[in-house]
Amino acid sequence: MGETRSLIEMRGIIKRFYVGQPHELEILHGIDLDVREGEFVAIVGASGSGKSTLMNVIGVLDRPTLGSYFLDGTVVEDAADAELSSIRNRKIGFVFQNFNLISRTSALKNVELPMMYAGVPQRRRTERAKELLDMVGMADRMNHQPSELSGGQKQRVAIARAMANDPAIILADEPTGALDSKTGRLVMDLFHQLNREQGKTIVFITHNGELAAETGRMLTMRDGLLYRGGEGGE
Repeated sequence: MGETRSLIEMRGIIKRFYVGQPHELEILHGIDLDVREGEFVAIVGASGSGKSTLMNVIGVLDRPTLGSYFLDGTVVEDAADAELSSIRNRKIGFVFQNFNLISRTSALKNVELPMMYAGVPQRRRTERAKELLDMVGMADRMNHQPSELSGGQKQRVAIARAMANDPAIILADEPTGALDSKTGRLVMDLFHQLNREQGKTIVFITHNGELAAETGRMLTMRDGLLYRGGEGGE
């Protein structure tokens, strides 16, 4: 098997808030991170460790203050805002703790939404949304709105939505945090399936060390720094 390509290359990533003000705050103190295609990487850390700030930078939801970030062929820190929005939509599938589904909209339409923004024709996006909902075991609930679904069902819809544009990376931020342990187990199994069967690259951000230990590689955030394995963790 040949060498896999690098999807994420971060060097010296620093993130400060209130820059130039008396209460300037540095959250990330120089992060180096490499993620290769097909990896399942966990970033584990306690609340306040900086992992949400790092997630926002990885997900191109926020720019680093200093440092370089190369994401699947694009130099992120040099990209214009419109290009960053396109990168987010095409290259990254997001799964959040609170699901972020649009209320009063069916599961099917929720999954179609990223494809609509990407300009996929109506018929094709409906076909693909149905395929993805079937893949996550939600085909029979495609016409239900989020208020009619359980937490685990909502998260499965969110995972289908994250896969809509066949992204290079799935970025999951505490995806089992709002679920009971049994439901969380089902969701975690789905991530393993996507990684193993479809070769999806997954960056999994969590405070749950047990789930993190199941992934291919575990990193620990502590006080704005990233450590290998369980080093520096709680």
